[in-house]
Amino acid sequence: MGKVGDFEELRPLLFSIAYRILGSVSEAEDAVQETWLRFDASVTRPTSTKAFLSAAVTRISIDVLRSARVRREEYVGPWFPEPLLSDPYQDPARSVELADSVSMAALLLLERLSPLERAVFLLRQVFAFGFDDIAAAVGRSEAACRQLLVRARRHMEAGRPRFAADRQERQELATRFFDALKHGDVGGLRNLLAADVQLEGDGGGKAPQLAKAVIGADNVARVLGSVFPWLTRIAVTFEPHEINGQPGAIFRDRDGRILHTLVLEVLGGQIQAIRVVINPDKLGHLGPVADAWAIDREVKQARRQSD
Repeated sequence: MGKVGDFEELRPLLFSIAYRILGSVSEAEDAVQETWLRFDASVTRPTSTKAFLSAAVTRISIDVLRSARVRREEYVGPWFPEPLLSDPYQDPARSVELADSVSMAALLLLERLSPLERAVFLLRQVFAFGFDDIAAAVGRSEAACRQLLVRARRHMEAGRPRFAADRQERQELATRFFDALKHGDVGGLRNLLAADVQLEGDGGGKAPQLAKAVIGADNVARVLGSVFPWLTRIAVTFEPHEINGQPGAIFRDRDGRILHTLVLEVLGGQIQAIRVVINPDKLGHLGPVADAWAIDREVKQARRQSD
């Protein structure tokens, strides 16, 4: 097929590796583009194009992650991954691993790992690469990679929930949640939330966000039940949409521009966490972005007029 054809065939895999390492759609796309430039500039044909490109995108992503870690230490408020509407890479033999690893909960767990641990864990646990290819990708011996994997697994398993929800259960609960949200039904919302449910928003200091996490079913239900009716008054709408493999929704202003995304984490028949991404820098890949500050001012004005 030639270089271009070989690269395009593997592009979905390369993006999926980079996104899981970086938690950023835009940075993952840049890493894939840089991988192409290196591949295009190489004068020798690699024995395995897949191994060569996977190693290149992994190394590039590790370098980007190391610099991103410094920026994230200064990030305003909670940091969440950029929302991903669909994973371009599909492998029926690895469907469970791929779906689990792209969820916001899993990506946040991955933040506990060092860049090398993160890369080794993903390449082995999610994408089933051999240790020889992993060692080449991260520049460590196979023995060292095995040790990195052991440590990474220990960290990941310590943070994993005990009971995962199946897809149908998640979807049914999400349908009830968004129906209650649409009607401002505080009681209905409360019945769907875990006692220690947590509501958090990622604005990065560039959009209105919660001053701190809202914790507890009563508190979260009241916040959601009181805010959304006001958004409805100024023509904000939402469309349920799977985000990072989990039930969620995209909220839009009256002109159809994206205000924020919302993702539900469902476990044990209840909603355990609600994560909102409103930082405009993390929404641009989804389409035109709304002015969240203007929406906030409009809501406040509507409230004053009703008093």
